[in-house]
Amino acid sequence: MSAQHQHVLIVDFGSQVTQLIARRLRESGIYCEVHPYNRLGDGFLDHFAPKAVILSGGPSSVHWADSPRAPQEVFDLGVPILGICYGEQVICDQLGGKVAASEEREFGRAEIEMIKDSPLFAGLAHSETVWMSHGDKVVALPEGFEVIANSGNAPFAAIANEKRKIYGVQFHPEVVHTPCGSTILRNFTHSIAGLSGDWTMAAFRQEEITKIREQVGDKKVICGLSGGVDSSVVAVLLHEAIGDQLTCVFVDTGLMRANEAHEVVSLFRDHYNIPLVHVDAGDEFLGKLAGVSDPEKKRKIIGGLFIDIFEREAKAVGGADFLAQGTLYPDVIESVSFDGGPSVTIKSHHNVGGLPARMKMKLVEPLRELFKDEVRSLGRELGLNEKFVARHPFPGPGLAIRIPGEITPERVAILQKADAIYLDEIKKAGLYDDIWQAFAVLLPVRTVGVMGDERTYDYVLALRAVTSTDGMTADYFPFDHEVLGRMSTRIINEVRGINRVVYDVTSKPPGTIEWE
Repeated sequence: MSAQHQHVLIVDFGSQVTQLIARRLRESGIYCEVHPYNRLGDGFLDHFAPKAVILSGGPSSVHWADSPRAPQEVFDLGVPILGICYGEQVICDQLGGKVAASEEREFGRAEIEMIKDSPLFAGLAHSETVWMSHGDKVVALPEGFEVIANSGNAPFAAIANEKRKIYGVQFHPEVVHTPCGSTILRNFTHSIAGLSGDWTMAAFRQEEITKIREQVGDKKVICGLSGGVDSSVVAVLLHEAIGDQLTCVFVDTGLMRANEAHEVVSLFRDHYNIPLVHVDAGDEFLGKLAGVSDPEKKRKIIGGLFIDIFEREAKAVGGADFLAQGTLYPDVIESVSFDGGPSVTIKSHHNVGGLPARMKMKLVEPLRELFKDEVRSLGRELGLNEKFVARHPFPGPGLAIRIPGEITPERVAILQKADAIYLDEIKKAGLYDDIWQAFAVLLPVRTVGVMGDERTYDYVLALRAVTSTDGMTADYFPFDHEVLGRMSTRIINEVRGINRVVYDVTSKPPGTIEWE
């Protein structure tokens, strides 16, 4: 917890988009944390001392015997409260209103009408588009509450007790499908709760450097450097904090993108002069992966071997007391999600929760309070090369999960060449920064084709590019056909082993968690 900033508590009732509430608040300079509804006891609220509370949505019904509830202490704090969707229903149910089960769900876009002036809707039009997602509905309000907005299917679309500063909305202001949502959340935090929005990357940088120095003292730290945004920012931040007490270990798995290993070594060893151990372990990884097709087994093999190599190299450089890693706030949220929540299982390529006991090292996780785009902002604050700051997300297992089926040196080489051409054409078209993530996948499918006067039997390559603001929802990028044509022509002409290229137009709708 950042003790130097005003805090907002987000009580998690299990919504798959709870993280987005935190993102929207952070965007307006508000420090906030997400905590499960059932982990607010033992003096937590007194210690956390929130200046405002937001109750998230969730998949439950208040009519269920074991449905989530907010501790009564939340309502006794005397701070502004905003309930979202299920959160509104919890407010009504716990404070004396009534929520009715309904056979009709309201899901998708809806129009709400403002029927009473409220600071929650300051600056909005009389009618606004919002995103609904609920089954049960409020049918009677607690004492002191009034309706401030309704819709065709939700007569209690927004409610307020202006005296107690308690509000509820039946829609989701945190998702991009509610265009006015950021304004509503800002009205709540800045106008109603009176928060100043003092959460900045410049402040975070200085605070975190102080915390790192206090935690590490004069001990040594080893950092796993992958070349991705997260590990690169961790390395630069740590080096600024503790200098040569830091040693970075870059394990080249042989599964990285073309020329990526050279770029990482050049930047961190030559430009930043950070002590760096470069381990060329491609043969080891490919040997362990030989004959393995199951994607989860591949992940575990890569993760296990990575730890083994790391442990070996840590001993080789004289040992270290701390291991630095790029754990982000979404990883932390998922790792403490209450039982039955949609994110209760941590993704297998995350390492939240620790290391093998035999390594006997403590973790340094300076980014664990940040979201991905905040990490990019911190990278720019630190002066990190924009090429690394703006780099598209790339999973830890690398190309291993972009090659369904068995991993072979031949298939890795084919994908590296094709992927490099794909990204090169995106950059030449000036589109790289407009795309959140782009990558190629070598499908385990071969097709018959004709090239010139010869018949071929080669692989199919799938291209993917998506747009996103937060990585939680995404849509495919609408390439111009001429750009797609140039990409596919170059790939087929320059990469032996591919005779067909397809473009994936799958979207990632609200509520889904992974796409790798």
